[in-house]
Amino acid sequence: MKLVIGSDHAGFALKEQVRAYLEAAGHEILDLGAFNAEPSDYPDFAVLVGEAIRRGDAPRGILICGSGVGVCVAANKIPGIRAGMCHDTYSAHQGVEHDDMNVLVMGARIIGSELAFELARAFVGAKFGASEERFVRRFKKVLAIEAKYACGDGSSNPA
Repeated sequence: MKLVIGSDHAGFALKEQVRAYLEAAGHEILDLGAFNAEPSDYPDFAVLVGEAIRRGDAPRGILICGSGVGVCVAANKIPGIRAGMCHDTYSAHQGVEHDDMNVLVMGARIIGSELAFELARAFVGAKFGASEERFVRRFKKVLAIEAKYACGDGSSNPA
Protein backbone atom coordinates (compact mmCIF):
# COMPACT_ATOMS: atom_id res chain seq x y z
CA MET A 1 0.00 0.00 0.00
CA LYS A 2 1.14 3.54 -0.64
CA LEU A 3 1.05 5.73 2.48
CA VAL A 4 1.98 9.28 3.43
CA ILE A 5 3.62 9.81 6.80
CA GLY A 6 4.41 12.89 8.84
CA SER A 7 5.35 13.99 12.32
CA ASP A 8 6.47 16.97 14.30
CA HIS A 9 9.78 17.00 16.17
CA ALA A 10 8.34 15.01 19.08
CA GLY A 11 7.27 12.22 16.76
CA PHE A 12 10.33 12.29 14.51
CA ALA A 13 12.21 9.31 15.95
CA LEU A 14 9.13 7.07 15.99
CA LYS A 15 8.17 8.22 12.49
CA GLU A 16 11.56 7.14 11.21
CA GLN A 17 11.16 3.72 12.80
CA VAL A 18 7.61 3.23 11.51
CA ARG A 19 8.61 4.40 8.02
CA ALA A 20 11.51 1.93 7.90
CA TYR A 21 9.30 -0.87 9.23
CA LEU A 22 6.61 -0.27 6.61
CA GLU A 23 9.13 0.05 3.78
CA ALA A 24 10.73 -3.24 4.84
CA ALA A 25 7.24 -4.80 4.70
CA GLY A 26 6.93 -3.69 1.07
CA HIS A 27 4.85 -0.54 1.42
CA GLU A 28 5.61 2.63 -0.53
CA ILE A 29 6.01 5.52 1.91
CA LEU A 30 5.94 9.21 1.02
CA ASP A 31 7.66 10.94 3.97
CA LEU A 32 6.45 14.53 4.39
CA GLY A 33 8.63 15.39 7.41
CA ALA A 34 9.72 16.42 9.90
CA PHE A 35 13.16 15.47 8.76
CA ASN A 36 14.90 16.13 12.08
CA ALA A 37 14.16 16.63 15.77
CA GLU A 38 14.41 20.43 15.67
CA PRO A 39 11.31 22.10 17.15
CA SER A 40 8.43 22.22 14.68
CA ASP A 41 4.68 22.78 14.68
CA TYR A 42 2.38 19.75 14.48
CA PRO A 43 -0.41 21.47 12.48
CA ASP A 44 1.98 21.93 9.54
CA PHE A 45 2.43 18.17 9.21
CA ALA A 46 -1.26 17.43 9.67
CA VAL A 47 -1.95 19.73 6.71
CA LEU A 48 0.78 18.16 4.57
CA VAL A 49 -0.52 14.63 5.17
CA GLY A 50 -4.18 15.64 4.81
CA GLU A 51 -3.62 17.53 1.58
CA ALA A 52 -1.58 14.65 0.13
CA ILE A 53 -4.47 12.27 0.78
CA ARG A 54 -6.98 14.73 -0.68
CA ARG A 55 -4.83 15.06 -3.82
CA GLY A 56 -4.72 11.30 -4.19
CA ASP A 57 -1.00 10.91 -3.53
CA ALA A 58 -1.92 7.99 -1.26
CA PRO A 59 -5.19 6.59 0.09
CA ARG A 60 -4.06 6.63 3.73
CA GLY A 61 -1.58 8.27 6.04
CA ILE A 62 0.08 8.13 9.42
CA LEU A 63 0.69 11.10 11.73
CA ILE A 64 2.78 11.11 14.89
CA CYS A 65 3.36 13.80 17.50
CA GLY A 66 4.19 13.66 21.19
CA SER A 67 0.76 12.67 22.49
CA GLY A 68 -1.04 12.18 19.19
CA VAL A 69 -3.77 14.60 20.25
CA GLY A 70 -2.51 17.71 18.45
CA VAL A 71 -2.08 16.18 15.00
CA CYS A 72 -5.36 14.29 15.39
CA VAL A 73 -7.31 17.47 16.13
CA ALA A 74 -5.58 19.38 13.31
CA ALA A 75 -5.98 16.61 10.71
CA ASN A 76 -9.69 16.24 11.43
CA LYS A 77 -10.24 19.88 10.46
CA ILE A 78 -9.43 18.95 6.85
CA PRO A 79 -12.49 17.88 4.84
CA GLY A 80 -12.21 14.25 3.79
CA ILE A 81 -9.74 13.34 6.51
CA ARG A 82 -10.85 10.86 9.13
CA ALA A 83 -7.99 10.64 11.60
CA GLY A 84 -8.12 8.40 14.62
CA MET A 85 -5.65 8.28 17.48
CA CYS A 86 -4.99 4.64 18.22
CA HIS A 87 -2.86 3.10 20.92
CA ASP A 88 -4.37 -0.39 20.63
CA THR A 89 -4.57 -2.72 17.65
CA TYR A 90 -8.35 -3.17 17.82
CA SER A 91 -8.96 0.54 17.25
CA ALA A 92 -6.33 0.66 14.49
CA HIS A 93 -8.18 -1.88 12.34
CA GLN A 94 -11.72 -1.23 13.56
CA GLY A 95 -11.40 2.47 12.72
CA VAL A 96 -10.85 1.51 9.09
CA GLU A 97 -13.35 -1.35 8.99
CA HIS A 98 -16.26 0.55 10.59
CA ASP A 99 -15.48 4.23 10.02
CA ASP A 100 -13.25 4.35 6.92
CA MET A 101 -10.48 6.00 8.97
CA ASN A 102 -7.81 7.17 6.54
CA VAL A 103 -5.19 8.54 8.95
CA LEU A 104 -3.68 6.59 11.82
CA VAL A 105 -2.45 8.87 14.61
CA MET A 106 -0.02 7.79 17.31
CA GLY A 107 1.64 9.47 20.27
CA ALA A 108 5.39 8.93 20.37
CA ARG A 109 5.56 9.76 24.08
CA ILE A 110 2.76 7.28 24.80
CA ILE A 111 3.73 4.11 22.95
CA GLY A 112 6.92 2.33 21.95
CA SER A 113 8.12 1.22 18.54
CA GLU A 114 6.93 -2.39 18.76
CA LEU A 115 3.36 -1.36 19.47
CA ALA A 116 3.59 1.31 16.76
CA PHE A 117 4.60 -1.41 14.28
CA GLU A 118 1.61 -3.55 15.33
CA LEU A 119 -0.74 -0.56 14.98
CA ALA A 120 0.61 0.29 11.53
CA ARG A 121 0.26 -3.34 10.42
CA ALA A 122 -3.35 -3.50 11.67
CA PHE A 123 -4.17 -0.17 9.98
CA VAL A 124 -2.77 -1.03 6.56
CA GLY A 125 -4.27 -4.53 6.65
CA ALA A 126 -7.81 -3.33 7.33
CA LYS A 127 -10.52 -2.61 4.78
CA PHE A 128 -13.70 -0.57 5.15
CA GLY A 129 -16.73 -2.82 5.68
CA ALA A 130 -18.68 -1.31 2.80
CA SER A 131 -20.55 -4.58 2.33
CA GLU A 132 -22.30 -4.11 5.68
CA GLU A 133 -25.22 -1.70 5.42
CA ARG A 134 -24.88 -0.40 8.98
CA PHE A 135 -21.31 0.82 8.37
CA VAL A 136 -22.28 2.48 5.09
CA ARG A 137 -25.33 4.12 6.72
CA ARG A 138 -23.22 5.49 9.57
CA PHE A 139 -20.44 6.62 7.24
CA LYS A 140 -22.95 8.55 5.11
CA LYS A 141 -24.11 10.32 8.26
CA VAL A 142 -20.52 11.31 9.07
CA LEU A 143 -20.10 12.67 5.55
CA ALA A 144 -23.33 14.64 5.94
CA ILE A 145 -22.01 16.22 9.15
CA GLU A 146 -18.80 17.17 7.37
CA ALA A 147 -20.72 18.69 4.44
CA LYS A 148 -22.98 20.67 6.76
CA TYR A 149 -20.12 22.32 8.64
CA ALA A 150 -17.42 22.55 5.95
CA CYS A 151 -16.79 26.04 4.58
CA GLY A 152 -15.83 24.58 1.23
CA ASP A 153 -13.33 27.30 0.36
CA GLY A 154 -10.65 26.57 2.95
CA SER A 155 -11.47 29.73 4.91
CA SER A 156 -12.21 29.75 8.59
CA ASN A 157 -15.79 29.95 9.73
CA PRO A 158 -15.98 31.90 13.00
CA ALA A 159 -18.43 30.51 15.49
